[in-house]
Amino acid sequence: MPTVRYATSPLLASRTPPWRVKFLIGAIGLGFAVLIGRAAWIQIIHNDFYLQQGASRYERRIALPANRGRILDRNGELLASSVPAPSLWAIPKDMSASPEDLRKLGKLIDMSPADLKKRLGSSQNFVWLRRQVPDEVAQKVAALKIKGVYELRESRRQYPEGEAAAHIIGFTNIEDKGQEGIELAYQSQLAGRDGARHVIKDRLGRVVEAVGDLVPAEDGQPVQLSIDAKIQFYAYQRIRDAVVQHKAKAGSVVVLDALTGEILALANVPSYTPEDRRNLTGAQLRNRALTDTFEPGSTMKPLIAALAIESRRVRPDTVIQTAPGRLTIDGSTISDSHAHGDLTVAQVIQKSSNVGTAKMALQMQPREMWEMYTAVGLGQKPQIGFPGVVTGRLRPYKSWRRIEQVTMSYGYGLSASLFQLAQSYTIFATDGQLVPMSLLKRDTEPAPARKLAEQGGARPTLAFKTAFRPGEDDATEEQAPRTAGVDPVPVKGKPVISPATARAVREMLQLATGPGGTAPKAQTMGYSVGGKTGTARKQEGKGYAGNKYRSWFVGIAPISKPRIVVAVMVDEPGNGVYYGGEVAAPVFSQVVQQTLHRLGVMPDQHVEPQIISAQPAEQESF
Repeated sequence: MPTVRYATSPLLASRTPPWRVKFLIGAIGLGFAVLIGRAAWIQIIHNDFYLQQGASRYERRIALPANRGRILDRNGELLASSVPAPSLWAIPKDMSASPEDLRKLGKLIDMSPADLKKRLGSSQNFVWLRRQVPDEVAQKVAALKIKGVYELRESRRQYPEGEAAAHIIGFTNIEDKGQEGIELAYQSQLAGRDGARHVIKDRLGRVVEAVGDLVPAEDGQPVQLSIDAKIQFYAYQRIRDAVVQHKAKAGSVVVLDALTGEILALANVPSYTPEDRRNLTGAQLRNRALTDTFEPGSTMKPLIAALAIESRRVRPDTVIQTAPGRLTIDGSTISDSHAHGDLTVAQVIQKSSNVGTAKMALQMQPREMWEMYTAVGLGQKPQIGFPGVVTGRLRPYKSWRRIEQVTMSYGYGLSASLFQLAQSYTIFATDGQLVPMSLLKRDTEPAPARKLAEQGGARPTLAFKTAFRPGEDDATEEQAPRTAGVDPVPVKGKPVISPATARAVREMLQLATGPGGTAPKAQTMGYSVGGKTGTARKQEGKGYAGNKYRSWFVGIAPISKPRIVVAVMVDEPGNGVYYGGEVAAPVFSQVVQQTLHRLGVMPDQHVEPQIISAQPAEQESF
């Protein structure tokens, strides 16, 4: 093979054209210029995007969650608060666990092996295993030492009063956002605002340096309700016991402070535990006292009597002929439970006469009745800032037929919630004024007591044992009621009737709870009371059920110096007794006694309620 001599190669011997050298040098220079320009563009001129991309590799924004505000009762007792709760999460691609470990993990977090496998297969980078688990569960999961399973501390809502106050307080979801009740109504105030801080993390996720400004979290503000936790608990116990005793479908109690317009209790049965909402039904969730409406029946009769007296058509002692206990109007017949004969207006209320009430109503124009009902809040949405409150139904008076005017006088043909019914009776407790209601605590403490507290002195209180019989769930501890013998500052309401008319009707309501009345079982030891029973058949389709009733009682105490209004409703009592005086009035009696003691209201009389309540009640017309 011949040897090639490169030194004598003709290619090397040939001369390179000058333009080629210049071209190569120019191309190399141009390339350097492009690179320098690109570098300047990236690093100097348009570097925001790349700085952001670089920072995303090592810089992290850590959220600083705000603490949700507490919900307190009127005396500062906790109704809802936030507590730390561990949540379990995993990075499936990093997990290393045996089938036995996965079985144990699934058992601890209440998941079947199939569900756990499906959960882990939903993402390779992050999955929630179970949020807000008990501390002991988190500790047992940590003891398994499964690689790729981690714990995060979150905040969980706690409700000390449980099912007794569930319908008022409501609850939050897993993200700590209000879903029902006060938690929903005051979400913005309770939630606060989350903060944040920027940090640099290493490749293992550890914080090595804090950078940028710290934005502190703003914790949620507390909400103080007008509710008294003890009164709420009493009311819930009493209505729960009544529902069980009478085999009823449901029940509700509303307790109002007639002087301040504050709602002291609002209890419903059935209820639920806010912290455990598994298998929760709509029947448990409904705040029946505010969301359910019904025909109020005989509880409307005192309003008609008040209107008749106010318009000077009758006096309390005016005699009305109710014999023979029936009255036919436009082909329809209304009747009393039995013939009463001549009754005064006061006795019409005492014995709950439909005929006597109808004859008073027929002296009025439909507009007058409609204006009276509207003035006390019927057919209008209560302004208490609570979700789901209903307006009820009150048709325009121009469409009323004569028979409808009559039936509306004793509570048929219109509808109202138990809360609306309770509020309407404040006109009898406050000398004729309709008091605006509030679920938030109002500053109604008298100036002397407030000054004494500011100086560090103690308010005078009464100490006493609870009056009700101890039971399985009953509280028996010593109570410390609010200021005794010192009334709060009354809240000014809207005048509806004169003080004289209000006092006259109060006396009629007291007759209804005495001998010969429909509710002697409403009598309360040590306190004068008055009120009105109601019993009505439930509507079914276009008619009324033959054996389904609602029973209720609305009353005032003490009659001599009214302080509270209490309304009780029992839905579908099924134990053979359904009159309001037999089913609802005893609940009223128990709640009144416990509430007035709690408020420090001095007894105004010496009464042995067993003697009076043992007398047979007048059979109510409905």
